[in-house]
Amino acid sequence: MAKDKSPVALIAGPTASGKSELALRLAEATGGAIINADSAQIYRDLPILSAAPSPGHLVRAEHRLYGVRDGAEPCSAADWAALAKVEVSSLHEEGRLPILVGGTGLYLRTFLDGIAPVPSIDPAVRAEVRAASVAENLAALMPLDPVAAATINPGDTTRIARALEVVKSTGRPLADWQKKLEGGIGNDIELRPLVLLPPRPWLNERCDLRFAAMVEQGAVAEVEKLLERKLDPQLPVMRAIGVREIAAYLGGDLTKAQAIDAGQQATRRYAKRQYTWFSRQPPADWPRFAEPVDGKAIDPALALLKPGE
Repeated sequence: MAKDKSPVALIAGPTASGKSELALRLAEATGGAIINADSAQIYRDLPILSAAPSPGHLVRAEHRLYGVRDGAEPCSAADWAALAKVEVSSLHEEGRLPILVGGTGLYLRTFLDGIAPVPSIDPAVRAEVRAASVAENLAALMPLDPVAAATINPGDTTRIARALEVVKSTGRPLADWQKKLEGGIGNDIELRPLVLLPPRPWLNERCDLRFAAMVEQGAVAEVEKLLERKLDPQLPVMRAIGVREIAAYLGGDLTKAQAIDAGQQATRRYAKRQYTWFSRQPPADWPRFAEPVDGKAIDPALALLKPGE
């Protein structure tokens, strides 16, 4: 890689795959700072349920872009990428290594490759789409953008709404806008990526243990406080993994044990989707690390991330 490009480390992978501990070790070894690239951890409302850095982690290394948004204010991929660019530039000016850490592939792709220059959505169109059900939106999308309607998961409320908003507001399908991306900085940095893809049984066990621990550590109180705000249920913070399940417990529809079981299942399903995405979507030359990131595996993983002199 060109020597005149400043380094950026990137640790990606599914939830509970060991990204945080590896990032801490890298920050301690290099004097760098960790930058959040997780769409749930950007919000301050659910530090326990989103597995935000603990006080012990904050002592070990500097963390940026964790808990910087109120849940009532959604953070798009473009919003996050703009914030991340500022932090990366700031750390480079300080002569320190930025360490991007997260499992939100769209955030990372937007940061590196850029985003389609879609004009602002007509507020009336957005209100109409957001008021409709996912089934109604999918039916409306089919004649306007049949490619998107055929490829998006029928239950993906957010992506269906986005595709419909774009085509109704601009007259062009989202895929047309995505042919030209703007604002990515992947070509301007020396990227040192690592994708964590540990054995699935190990990952599933960690998902289960972590969700149960979250409930015992205060996640129920977090969700209760969030529900008291009566926010729009379509906001990202309201759709965070575990919110629906704990809300059902608080509403008397599930026992605590049932809510934990449901939350564990939701976490495993989410990890499976992330695992598939990170297996296939990042460039082939991004290293994939298939060992559990614990014990002796930490050192070889770190070796893949440290920028060359």
